[in-house]
Amino acid sequence: MSVDTPAWARDAVFYQIFPDRFAASERVPKPAPMEPWDAPPTLHGFKGGDLLGVVEHLDHIASLGANAIYLNPIFQSASNHRYHTYDYFTVDPLLGGNEALRELLDAAHARDIRVVLDGVFNHTGRGFWPFHHVLESGAASPYRRWFHFDEEALEHGIAVDAYPEGRERAGVGINDPVPGTDAGEGAASRAHFGYEAWWDLPALPKLNIDEPVVREYVWSVAEHWLRFGIDGWRLDVPGEIQDPPFWAEFRRRCRAVNPEAYLVGEIWMVAPDWVAGDRFDALMNYPLAEAILGFVAGGSLNEPLVWSHREYAGIYPIDGPAFAGRLVELLSAYDPDVTAVQLNLLGSHDTPRPISILGGDRAALELAVALQATLPGAPCIYYGDEIGLAGGLDPDSRRAFPWNPARWDEELLASTRRLFALRHAEPLLRRGHLRIVDAHHGSVSFDRADENGRLAVGLNAGLEAGRLTLARDARPGADAELLFRAASVERTELRVDGDGTLSIELAPRSAIVVRVP
Repeated sequence: MSVDTPAWARDAVFYQIFPDRFAASERVPKPAPMEPWDAPPTLHGFKGGDLLGVVEHLDHIASLGANAIYLNPIFQSASNHRYHTYDYFTVDPLLGGNEALRELLDAAHARDIRVVLDGVFNHTGRGFWPFHHVLESGAASPYRRWFHFDEEALEHGIAVDAYPEGRERAGVGINDPVPGTDAGEGAASRAHFGYEAWWDLPALPKLNIDEPVVREYVWSVAEHWLRFGIDGWRLDVPGEIQDPPFWAEFRRRCRAVNPEAYLVGEIWMVAPDWVAGDRFDALMNYPLAEAILGFVAGGSLNEPLVWSHREYAGIYPIDGPAFAGRLVELLSAYDPDVTAVQLNLLGSHDTPRPISILGGDRAALELAVALQATLPGAPCIYYGDEIGLAGGLDPDSRRAFPWNPARWDEELLASTRRLFALRHAEPLLRRGHLRIVDAHHGSVSFDRADENGRLAVGLNAGLEAGRLTLARDARPGADAELLFRAASVERTELRVDGDGTLSIELAPRSAIVVRVP
């Protein structure tokens, strides 16, 4: 099966926004005082960020070179992250409601900025109306098959235990089984609460995607918001729905509404079967993020923080040859048209902040951004990373954006802007083929080329200067054009040797991009 990925995604630079934490607008009334904006975030606290706040800061987003926005969930929910959906057809009033999304889409599209929403279709919140219907009506509810209930218990009138926190308040352990069930130690949520819940969290009942009416409901949600004007979907934990026909129909429905809809799945591993042309266009490229962070970290990697995170525990320091080898593996795992639109992130709402993973080493983060900007795929900036916002494990990784520029790392911000401006200016960085040129110790170089030209990218993530070859078959005696130089790279001779070799003595913790003659 051939792949068919949206052409615009090849030219995209995404900006991921956690809506409650990015910006709050005075135009969106709040029902009560919110958690203080600059206070450390809590698991359940609301800061009051909203979609009109995003509208009012589109200048900042555009200044980064970002021309696409990925929003974490925005539908009605009783959680600050809104992965506990209770109305898929209504934008949360705390975010400004449907009218605020309309204004955001219109304002973003007027700037040629696309908007992708987060689709959470594996599980819902306890307040989702079909689930609430079963809570009220029990076995008599016509919506009982929308979820994975303990059918025998339901038939015997045993109440669903959707709020075990209430029993904890009464001094009963929340993991005690529902009375009348035979649940032993380690029993699943179906036995404990009377229904299956994602990761056995009672607040997240799992949808029964096998049920035809549920499938149709999810597809209708996807179609509705595409008709409203969104440009694609990021699908949350799709691996929990191991149902290729469901996702194939999801794709067909989406593309029927918008032939250029971008569909990206939250798959944390190398998984080419998910992007073979029948499901998604791209995946969140966490394996590449791990390789980049391990390569640029040098001795600054915050190993205790990395080891404490379940998914990122595999990040470890690697040298230039190891990084080059991993890069070749990842590029060869996918069709080139998929690689060109992979969501190349460094961190997200589910990971510690890159600057914290890198032990506060700005030079390392600049190298990581340089790789994002020059490798195939669509770079994705997690809000605040561009100004050095720190953060450990959730909820610390979801701090509010500090809008006082005095708290920004201006050098990191300037470097980020320069790198993504270069990516937009040079089509080769978005569409050229990649070839590894050189790799040794802490250094690596590669080129991006097509029939119209060639760019060379060199990085030295090591702690010592070293000579790095940028090209071996350039035009002898010609000068290479310098396109980007990290602040630590001094002006240097960029003339090709008589044998066609272009090499450079590259300072430690630095990067360079040149046009090869």
